[in-house]
Amino acid sequence: MTELVTSFVAGRFTDGAGAERLPVIYPHDESIVAELAEADAAEVDRAVAAARAAFAKGDWRRAPVSERQRVLRCIAALIDERQEELVRRELLNTGIPIRQIRERHIRRASMNFAFFADYIGQVSNESYEQETPFLTVVRRDPVGVAALVAPWNAPLALATMELAGALAFGNCAILKPSELTPLEFVTIMEICRDAGIPDGVVGLVNGRGPVTGQALVAHPGVDVVAFIGGTETGRHIARAAGGNLKKYVAELGGKSANIVTANCDRERALDAALLGIFSNNGQQCLAGSRILVEESIAEQFIADFARRAQAIRVGDPADPANEVGPVISRAQYDRVLRFAADAEIVCGGMRAAGFDKGFYVAPTVARASDNATPLCQEEIFGPFATFLTFRDIDEALSIANDSQFGLVAYLWSDDLPTVMKAADMLDAGTLWVNTPVARDLRAPFGGFKNSGVGRTGGHSSRALFTEEKVLTLPMGGFPIAKLGIG
Repeated sequence: MTELVTSFVAGRFTDGAGAERLPVIYPHDESIVAELAEADAAEVDRAVAAARAAFAKGDWRRAPVSERQRVLRCIAALIDERQEELVRRELLNTGIPIRQIRERHIRRASMNFAFFADYIGQVSNESYEQETPFLTVVRRDPVGVAALVAPWNAPLALATMELAGALAFGNCAILKPSELTPLEFVTIMEICRDAGIPDGVVGLVNGRGPVTGQALVAHPGVDVVAFIGGTETGRHIARAAGGNLKKYVAELGGKSANIVTANCDRERALDAALLGIFSNNGQQCLAGSRILVEESIAEQFIADFARRAQAIRVGDPADPANEVGPVISRAQYDRVLRFAADAEIVCGGMRAAGFDKGFYVAPTVARASDNATPLCQEEIFGPFATFLTFRDIDEALSIANDSQFGLVAYLWSDDLPTVMKAADMLDAGTLWVNTPVARDLRAPFGGFKNSGVGRTGGHSSRALFTEEKVLTLPMGGFPIAKLGIG
């Protein structure tokens, strides 16, 4: 019998009666692995009501920090304990290679809860004594009910980061995953319940953005919205959230530049460039999808890159030997190949050899003569690398900044003045120098321009998921003016 995935409201899964059913597809063989009961506006309203009731009751928001730490650490431990189940479920609806899920996504999910458990035990509040005779203390109160809208490309890692942050600061949270990748969150809800999260504090609603997502982010009972996903969807959510003056953060699309100078360790730069675009099946908002190479080394670097790309092991994501699996859906498969149709292809650009079904795209390498082409301006979101060349670092930085996006950038250079110039000039929320992706949750993460609004991580998540309340009281007696005495 096909599994039915339903909402999680007030500490229990609903029966899904009367809901529209959506198929959950395994990208490897296009088989239906589950059905999703789509939450309509009425179901979303019930989930928000349960969360508001739990927030008003206050068992979680008023729990001592030590208790919240204990529960968050228990969630992290249960994620580790149920790792293989989570791996299997994430694999079935994403098609991400199993080694990457096990070694990156599951570890990150567990680490997210462990990090925020540690963080809330160390952070302090501000106090001021400069205005004699007053003591002014800044409190941090939870915002209320958080709507967390998660993407399909790294569901566990990204959704749990927002969920852990919201819970750590005492909020209630309702998660809306992508309708393409709901399976792993059945287990996450069970883990939250088993770890001791009170009923109603965590909820789950499933469905498409225009149906379930719209009802959730526009609901007047939601106080803060955190979204990770595409730029156009982010704009729609911003309008819906702004109508009710909700706090809002969004991590959106990217077309990140990976700048490779002649003065760098080229072998490491090559390894990282391949990893930066082909890991996670190329479906990463922070992928180094525009690879800018200095002219003096470009021909050899591109040839080496293409040779390695053609040797990447593409296949069944359940096989640990494979390095690239299928893209998420038929629509995404068609989108990637549409870009290839008009490109100067070095290798790939077609269906991966040996597959008569499944959404398999051969790792693709293309060259572009002009950064203004759609190939360099639009987010393709697949195993598709585009190369440009540059004469000097000033031209490289100009090309990198010529984009509507500004999420991350990469630079490979052993010249300190070049690094410092890039740090000063690049329009990106994060610059990784001589390294592939390296995320420190203490640091703020987010994008410039159309790559996002706001930041998350450490202090940034605290600012998002709390409201500042100022308490001022006298430390001694002082005169008060007397009115009406004459």
